[in-house]
Amino acid sequence: MNAALWTTMSEVSESDESQKVCIIMEDIPMDALKSFAADYANLLTQSRLMDHLPELARISVSLLGKGVGPALVIETSDRTPDELAEKTARAAMEDLLDESHCTASLKSFVNRIVVGLEACPYTKNPDLSGTGLEARGVNPGPVGYRFSKSSDACAAVASFWTSVCELLSVPESEISTTLLSLPAIGPGNDREAHARFAAVVELISRNLCLFRGDGVFGLVHFHPAYERNLIHPVNKPAFGHLPPQSWLRSMLRHNGNVEQAKSLTDKDLEMSNYQRRSPHTVINILRASQLNAAVGAKSIVDLEILEDGTTEKASGIPLYSRNVIRLAGQGEEKLQSAVENEMNMSFLGEGA
Repeated sequence: MNAALWTTMSEVSESDESQKVCIIMEDIPMDALKSFAADYANLLTQSRLMDHLPELARISVSLLGKGVGPALVIETSDRTPDELAEKTARAAMEDLLDESHCTASLKSFVNRIVVGLEACPYTKNPDLSGTGLEARGVNPGPVGYRFSKSSDACAAVASFWTSVCELLSVPESEISTTLLSLPAIGPGNDREAHARFAAVVELISRNLCLFRGDGVFGLVHFHPAYERNLIHPVNKPAFGHLPPQSWLRSMLRHNGNVEQAKSLTDKDLEMSNYQRRSPHTVINILRASQLNAAVGAKSIVDLEILEDGTTEKASGIPLYSRNVIRLAGQGEEKLQSAVENEMNMSFLGEGA
């Protein structure tokens, strides 16, 4: 359902003229269609997100269920001059992108951070995932690298659901996990680029969780300017994101790294963001079965966040603690230089 809806929304979003499309979905429960339409209508009222998803403002979704249907009606209005200018500026990046360059730059990041610094202990090379989980019922399998050069948010969500459908249709021996590159979504490493990235991946996470897809897949979000303190909500868990930075000292103490919890500066803790600073926007789509095998239910603990005894549920503490310490030891200059080199590799005419 979602793949069909977002692909259609992507198609009508691409056109500058008004359109009206009716999608009949006789095999989809009415409640599912109601949920989609209601959530989308609610999204349009949320300025925190819509300020960075301007192309959605001209698209409406309504439910049709009498006589024909059940069905969803998707309508767009003519693009205004300001909306045309926004689209033109946003889409200018697309012609500079090439799938082979982007994949090469992403593999460089995976090799450097995920493999080299062991940010994920179950990935031993950029093309193979799930290594070391055989005793828990998971066999290593290929990493699927997927790519969309579109700068449109609807197209990004459609590409995500296409990747999800692909994972659902093949065994993990064919595709263990997927890395979806979306290099025209929030390109660059400034605050505006990060805000665009954060809004689009929140839209994707929200759409997955709306239909309880978070029980089937886990997400991990990456961006060259990734900063956890700029992700909503700042001091609470956010699906697909690092734990709140305000939790890191508590996590270190809980893991037995008491000395580092005391000695690491706030700037040192910020280096944790570099485990998510890829050369462009990327979403890692993980099978929940692999996540459960990797961390297990016992990894969820009550973490004391504040001195007054306030606790939060937290998981992955040993891994996140280790990554904090290792990245702090790398130093910002070395880490940032590597990110910028990999960013340059993503564009035509750059890299080797």
